[in-house]
Amino acid sequence: MASNITWHPNLSHEERSALRKQRGVTVWLTGLSASGKSTIACALEQSLLARGLNSYRLDGDNVRFGLNKDLGFSEHDRNENIRRISEVAKLFNDSCCIALTSFISPYRQDRRLARELHEKDNLPFVEVYVDVPVEVAEKRDPKGLYKKAREGIIKEFTGISAPYEEPENAEIHLKNYEGTTVEESAAQIIAYLEQKGFI
Repeated sequence: MASNITWHPNLSHEERSALRKQRGVTVWLTGLSASGKSTIACALEQSLLARGLNSYRLDGDNVRFGLNKDLGFSEHDRNENIRRISEVAKLFNDSCCIALTSFISPYRQDRRLARELHEKDNLPFVEVYVDVPVEVAEKRDPKGLYKKAREGIIKEFTGISAPYEEPENAEIHLKNYEGTTVEESAAQIIAYLEQKGFI
């Protein structure tokens, strides 16, 4: 780290929360491509905004158009992708916004580091496992990515030629292949946030 930089403290998180009249929290949705992460995150964001709660969705594809456009899909680049978005989500959370992240984030260690980054500053972090078997995700395949991966066009594709390490202790486990609607999944997350006093 450069030695010629200085951290400039401002309002404490508690002061900002009192002024904003809202707590921050990061809701981290993880799961295979085509598991429904982004769709659920969109519904969740709309529901939270309708309640007057400041929230913002950070989407895996969208972030790669800007902040992370210099990254590919090697394991190293995936690690860096999640490291950067962890830092961004933490900033949103600290600003008393509800940060909604929808990233495959296939490696447990990366998700653990994201959690630790938040928790060391006492910022709440809620992991949501959007669970869909790979064969179900492959049937959905709205972007045609699994087909390209099977044909060898896409290298290092999660669930086919690269691993997905399932969460072991996610706060919320959504089995998104058992007929649950998007609205019901979003409502389940909101119920958890209410139960814990985050909203």
